[in-house]
Amino acid sequence: MRDLLVTAIVFGILPFVFKRPWVGILLWSWLGYMNPHKQAWGFAQNFPFALVVGIVIIVAFFFSREKKEMLWTRETVLLLMFVGWMLLTTFFAFYSDPAWEQWDKVWKIQLMVFLTVLIIKERQHLHWLIWVIALSLGYYGVKGGIFTIANGGVYRVQGPENTFIGGNNEIALALVMVIPLIRYLHLQATQQWVRLGLASAMVLSGVAAVGSQSRGGLVAMLAMGFFLWTKSRNKLITGVYMVLAVAIIGMVMPQAWYDRMNTIQNYQQDDSALGRINAWHTAFNVASDRITGGGFETFLPPTFQQYAPNPFMVHDVHSIYFEIMGEQGFIGFAMFMLLGVFAWLRARQIIRACKNDPSRKWASDMAAMLQVSLIGYAAGGAFLGLGYFDLPYHLMMLILLAAKFSGVLDKDSQNRALGGEKRLPHPSSSLVRNISGQKN
Repeated sequence: MRDLLVTAIVFGILPFVFKRPWVGILLWSWLGYMNPHKQAWGFAQNFPFALVVGIVIIVAFFFSREKKEMLWTRETVLLLMFVGWMLLTTFFAFYSDPAWEQWDKVWKIQLMVFLTVLIIKERQHLHWLIWVIALSLGYYGVKGGIFTIANGGVYRVQGPENTFIGGNNEIALALVMVIPLIRYLHLQATQQWVRLGLASAMVLSGVAAVGSQSRGGLVAMLAMGFFLWTKSRNKLITGVYMVLAVAIIGMVMPQAWYDRMNTIQNYQQDDSALGRINAWHTAFNVASDRITGGGFETFLPPTFQQYAPNPFMVHDVHSIYFEIMGEQGFIGFAMFMLLGVFAWLRARQIIRACKNDPSRKWASDMAAMLQVSLIGYAAGGAFLGLGYFDLPYHLMMLILLAAKFSGVLDKDSQNRALGGEKRLPHPSSSLVRNISGQKN
């Protein structure tokens, strides 16, 4: 029955995509983040829904009459360079077959990220996209939070199998990242029942993240929680929700959870932690030896035999930083880090420009919460290997779209143009004032 339901929803929406390609972006995001077909038990589990939707989006966009204009900013240019670099490293990968298999996943994800920037042309469509992402991942937050409370935190919360967020560590990071998005929607909601539902989803998602029993997830929760409170418009309300979540966690989680979390301090006695550190040294050594790194899927036993301090301790790298460093080399790692810096600076630009403007307050709220989400990714990613997860790249582009729809990008372009005119030889002050007046 679930198979038929998912199939009916997808193919029922597809005809609308031909007229409104942005609907396809929402549908693809639902499939990519919630993975509803993985909740089925039959043919739908392995049916290529995302591929079908992606093809329809591309065809619909190609034949649409809408203006096809890319936002060529420092963010999109750098991301395109990063994608090109990943293609280059794949040609020189240690393990060609698994590397090309992973590249096939990564380029499709990045294509949809770029299509999001191309196709989403209205603020309301951007708002609905955040709704889709929040509800898709929030589904696991609500479900996992109830599961954790009902079972006293004895069992781990897991994500859907055979997806980016299938493991307990991965679902924890995804939930940490989605909580700020839910908070943004909560800030924008006007109906009381919607606000109450979103508040409940935030609390339950926090409980679910802890219920995953992921130590990296806990680190991410602490970092995200601190920035969520500092960035939130209403710190009192945010603080109440956080205290409520902590109270539930304190009442529910068993002693075994506390014992597991305490191993963070005693990592020298934890084989898992030592294995990760060995893998991190391996990543650094690979990047030091090869300008292109080892390519996708490089952390296999032969690599450890050649580059690891302990060649017999083969362990997954479990870190976005060392994953990118080992697989893409120092150049790819620098691009990856710079993408995060650019996204943060763009969000800060939006906040400064819009926080005191009631008509653009939504953009300030969105930028602040997207910053918090990326902080959760940056903190939790230090201990989780999700360097190619589509959500952080998607969020970076959402920041760019928020800048576009709030007029910040236009203003930024005007300021650069005006700055260029001011650097002309011997400009008169009156001419500069006239130009300034025309620009405003």
